[in-house]
Amino acid sequence: METETATLAAGLDAALLGTVLAVVALLVMSAFFSGSETALTASSRGKLHSLADKGSKGAETALRLTEDNERLIGAVLLGNNMVNILATSLATSALTVLFGDSGVAVATLVMTALVLVFAEVMPKTYAITNAETAASRVAPVIAVVVRFLSPIVNTVRWLVRLILAALGVQTDPKASIMAAQEEIAGAIALHHSEGAVQREARDRLLGALDLGQREVEEIMLHRQNIEMIDADLPPQEILSTCLKSPHTRIPVYRGEPENVVGVIHAKDLLRAVDALLRRTGGLKALEKFDVMDVAMEPYFVPETTTLEDQMREFLRRKTHFALVVDEYGALRGLITLEDILEEIVGEIADEHDREEQTLTPEPDGSVTIEGGMTIRDLNRACEWNLPDDEANTVAGLVIHEAQTIPTEGQIFNFHGFRFQVLERERNRLTKLRVRKLE
Repeated sequence: METETATLAAGLDAALLGTVLAVVALLVMSAFFSGSETALTASSRGKLHSLADKGSKGAETALRLTEDNERLIGAVLLGNNMVNILATSLATSALTVLFGDSGVAVATLVMTALVLVFAEVMPKTYAITNAETAASRVAPVIAVVVRFLSPIVNTVRWLVRLILAALGVQTDPKASIMAAQEEIAGAIALHHSEGAVQREARDRLLGALDLGQREVEEIMLHRQNIEMIDADLPPQEILSTCLKSPHTRIPVYRGEPENVVGVIHAKDLLRAVDALLRRTGGLKALEKFDVMDVAMEPYFVPETTTLEDQMREFLRRKTHFALVVDEYGALRGLITLEDILEEIVGEIADEHDREEQTLTPEPDGSVTIEGGMTIRDLNRACEWNLPDDEANTVAGLVIHEAQTIPTEGQIFNFHGFRFQVLERERNRLTKLRVRKLE
């Protein structure tokens, strides 16, 4: 009898030991799944791409896995839930034998503590701290798990979409939660708010990202401000005008400013005049000079061209200057490569540029600005958030919101700002005072 009791006790001890070892193994697997999920979702795809370029097969596998996050997370969560539930069931069975009915409560407390500390917090903390390294290491194993559990995961995804559709929620399996550009812009703004990225660096980075979203008409020099030369003027006057201008390239028109027939480069003009004087040896030779002999063919671009496309076209054509036209072919303005670069790095000035004060701070916190100042530049200068969807300039925004052309002295409040018209020339608002309302 004693032998049978001892044998039974030994069997129970062996079964209990086996259960404990199984629970420990399942907890290790749970920790692996939890850490893997965090590592693969928290890792930077940019850093993983860099590691893959250096020959890391694990990083390359991690990149492939994160291309379909829904499938990845579904497989990992399925595996994690399976091992957690199985571990809890085994622990409950073993502790019920030891403590009777109270074993269920004991198992709940013990497994909650073990899963929380060893299978959730600890592996996830490590994964966040070493996201790319951890992702590269676990990716090969997770890839096998994903492939093995794909049929079940796909069935679950189909069932979830079916239930959501029945509830009136439409899902697009190909849609990204957040576009890459928006994600990068959000990260830059977050780091700036935390002090990790300076304001100037933030503006440069966001400016570069926005090139594909902005059009030429938003930053072009309007035609009324373009300095042009009449091709029918006497050669001496053309030369004097070119020398007085701070610009290197000047459009040439004939008859009326809308009829642009060429663009002259100051260096080409001076070389041609120098060669003419050397050949003839007298200033009278200038009377025979024809500006069209040195003028380049004008380059026209649509006003709806994006800044990114226009910069690429400038680089391809090896030119820095283009005239902007509307859908009817009418001249709207001009744009240069420098204008596009200034959207990234800020104002670029040289010794020949005319310094113009477009923004003057006032003691009461308001600013006095030129009406032609762009909303984007005002937002950058003052850290404001005026909308630029309906107008490019501040004057244009005031006219749009007022639904009329205001007179001097009129004051408007909209978008949380107060706008006062200081000066007006004909139908143009030339000077405004803007103050943010408290």
